[in-house]
Amino acid sequence: MAAKLQGRAYLSSFVDAVLNKLSSLDVNSTPEAKRLADQKLFRRLRASLRATRPVLDDAEQKQIRDQEVNKWLVDLQDALYMADDLLDELSTKAATATPTPTQRDPGNSSSWSHYVDSILEDSDDDEMGVVTSMQDIVDKLESIVEEKDDLDLKQGVAKDLEDMSWRIQSSLIESSDIYGRNDDKETIIKFLLDDTCDDNLSVISIEGIGGIGKTTLAQLVYNDARVKKKFAIKAWVCVATKFDPVNVTKAIMEDIASSPCNMVNLNSIQTELKEKLTEKTFLVVLDDVWDNQQNLWDNFLKPFLSGNKGSKILLTTRTRNVDSVMSTTNRHYKLDILSDEDCWSLFLKHSSISTSSREYVILEQIGKKIVEKCKGLPLAVKTLGGLLRNKDNVEDWENIRESKIWELSEDESKIVPALRVSYHYLPSHLKRCFVYCSLYPEDYQFDKEELIWLWMAEDFVQTIESYTLENIGRAYFDELVARSFFQPSSENASLFVMHDLMHDLATFFAEKFYFRVSELGDPQKICSKTRHLSYMVNPRDPILRLGEACKGAIHMRTFLDVRFPHQPDGLIKLESDFWLLQLQTRCLRVLSFKCFPIESLPVSIDKLIHLHYLDLSHTPILTLPESLCKLYNLQTLKLRCCQKLEMLPSRMQDLVNLRHLDIEDDFQLKEMPKGMSELKHLNYLSNYIVGKHVDNGIRGLGTLDNLHGSLCISKLQNVKDSGEALEAKMGNKKHIIILDLKWLPNNDDDDDDYDMDDDGEDDGDDDDCGGGGGGDIVDVEKEREILEKLEPHRKLKELSIFSYRGETFPDWLGLPCYSNMTKLSFYFCKNCRQVPSLGQLPSLQHLLIWGVDGLERIGGEFYNNAESSHQGTPFRSLQTLVFRDMPCWREWHIPDGFDGFLKLKSLSIEDCPVLSGDLPAHLPALEELTIGTAIRSSFMVNHY
Repeated sequence: MAAKLQGRAYLSSFVDAVLNKLSSLDVNSTPEAKRLADQKLFRRLRASLRATRPVLDDAEQKQIRDQEVNKWLVDLQDALYMADDLLDELSTKAATATPTPTQRDPGNSSSWSHYVDSILEDSDDDEMGVVTSMQDIVDKLESIVEEKDDLDLKQGVAKDLEDMSWRIQSSLIESSDIYGRNDDKETIIKFLLDDTCDDNLSVISIEGIGGIGKTTLAQLVYNDARVKKKFAIKAWVCVATKFDPVNVTKAIMEDIASSPCNMVNLNSIQTELKEKLTEKTFLVVLDDVWDNQQNLWDNFLKPFLSGNKGSKILLTTRTRNVDSVMSTTNRHYKLDILSDEDCWSLFLKHSSISTSSREYVILEQIGKKIVEKCKGLPLAVKTLGGLLRNKDNVEDWENIRESKIWELSEDESKIVPALRVSYHYLPSHLKRCFVYCSLYPEDYQFDKEELIWLWMAEDFVQTIESYTLENIGRAYFDELVARSFFQPSSENASLFVMHDLMHDLATFFAEKFYFRVSELGDPQKICSKTRHLSYMVNPRDPILRLGEACKGAIHMRTFLDVRFPHQPDGLIKLESDFWLLQLQTRCLRVLSFKCFPIESLPVSIDKLIHLHYLDLSHTPILTLPESLCKLYNLQTLKLRCCQKLEMLPSRMQDLVNLRHLDIEDDFQLKEMPKGMSELKHLNYLSNYIVGKHVDNGIRGLGTLDNLHGSLCISKLQNVKDSGEALEAKMGNKKHIIILDLKWLPNNDDDDDDYDMDDDGEDDGDDDDCGGGGGGDIVDVEKEREILEKLEPHRKLKELSIFSYRGETFPDWLGLPCYSNMTKLSFYFCKNCRQVPSLGQLPSLQHLLIWGVDGLERIGGEFYNNAESSHQGTPFRSLQTLVFRDMPCWREWHIPDGFDGFLKLKSLSIEDCPVLSGDLPAHLPALEELTIGTAIRSSFMVNHY
């Protein structure tokens, strides 16, 4: 799944995508279509697109220094957007022209062909408008194709999209040019001198973002006296972006032999190299390794396996997983940025400014702000210092401080050449994904899955047979992380950020097609070429200017609301007539209105026929129109925390392409609409609210086996019997790793108000022992049978059970075969008289038992499962154990010689007023013990 390293131009994948859509329309599939004169439009469109592809790499290389080429690419991209919009419109209308949703299969091209034929034959005004639009687009593309010759754009240029002369090609280095790397140097040398590895060959990688100094550090180590003494043979080769086993092996041979290698056959070269290395302790440095194709490396490494124990390969790379394909015995060293002090010293050296000069005091203040912009990247520091070499004019320094990378001239554009090289050699589809992130503000923390859903909505994710779009998108994301374009947030490990310089890079290549309203100034700058727009709420500017901003973006595809965590809500004033100028921006793929004061959608929402992604999370929306279900292309519908929304549209089943439905924390939703089982592409469903009828009951889950991630099934009290529960087929949902099962006790059929309030507390008043679930009469045996039939698959990691109404739990709950289970929670299971047998779950780390009113004794059944043939150490992995709000719990039996809880770090027993006796005597890992009455307002369920 890893993307191949191939530096295709940014627009290459876009051209390919439009050509694929053109082919999928299959307009030439009937004899009648072939006879239509207007079919020439499609042939001309295809010919124009094909004519642009060969010169895109050359154009992308030249655009930085040639504004005419840059304009040519901008015009081409604008035309591609228009063609893409028109083809999407044709295919969507063709698909929705069929009478039933089940016939609207995305792969059914016959209906598309028939529809397109009818358009081209028909002469009414609407369809003639389509033909006219196509004519305009084709004319524009043909004009663009003609210009490529005038611009001297070449076909089939090499992939060297950047002058590589800036790279240091030798192992020599001036030690006086090194600042702040002594500790790094000593660590790498320690790795190189270590002979404890049993294998003859081990691999050490120095990893980090481009320009951080990986090559410099490797050079420093390579020339150290201790390293020279250790290794009998040393060789250095710069691999760069194109890994050619023949050329790299020849380069190593030449470095070892200090003479040219004239052989051209890989086998012959490797044979001679093997002879050189046999029974020798060697060090080979492979500088700037990018390629991670296993088959290439397997063959390349053969001669290196003949060396002595302790032989090493040291490589530098921007891609974290490169060394994993070279050796199972490897060490990764992540190179950090330079300190501010070291950066300033390096800057002073390269700027050659005398600290005794008259202007130094002023220049120092400006210079340190310039250095801050480098974010610890030594290459950026050296380049900026070089720009100001021997310049003591304050104005020159001010100009550099105020400049942006994307505004620099040709000479100045090499401020971060490594970053530009990294970008240029991205595959085309990854370039589009990366540039899309220019919509985020600087330092914005983004969620991996959410970004992938956005990429999918924009058609950036290419289909690959046997892989889901989500998994392909994750591979894209992971590749960008491995190449240091994204990095984990230091504040929240589950989120990601872009380094500021990477953000600048994305913004530079975004051109006119991307715009951030609040950061990039005057909305009047938005023009018809703007396709992707984000708006960040500014607390100092509470008046929303979206109506003004959107007037120019008549072809807008993206309206994305972004906000930083903890940013205050309620700052937005929405014009009553806003709604994107009454939905005239019909090209929208992404529409996000998180936290906007929206109470309803217009019925005309169905005009947004291209819409793939709609986010109304955290809005006070009351209803959703039925017309929403006409959005044939909708993939993602986010309604998280819409706490006033009571019903979903009844025709949700018509959203045949829906993949993600997020209704988490929508407490007022009463039930699922009928027919959810027909949503065969559904990949994520946060919550399934069981209805009381056949067509929206729990059996609706039966066919949804493609669900991934987490799933909550609520209102399980509406399940009539175990037969219905069995039809949910929970064992087939093998991609669900977190499962919540909720019985919400209602005092009457219409009372849906029981839930946890903001502090995680039960709003009910039923605190008596054996209080039951509300006032309902419950068949506890039937409830146990229902839970028995909801047995999930064996790879589940987390499970919570809320307000279960049986007296005992089924045996599957504690079976050791649930070897991946790390977290279990039981809330308000008020009828239960016995805890489940959980002690033999081998990976269980966190256990919470809260509000089990009927429980009086915990005995031996807690530690060992009678159904398990092998009984090991009880709770061998448990780290956190919480008992809470158990008014009748009197005894905790600890067996004689009990040897469990060996890893327990935290034990909490709160609001258990009648418990007496001793605690477990042997808790060797215990760090925290809490016994007493909980401060109820500070304890939240979701902490567990």
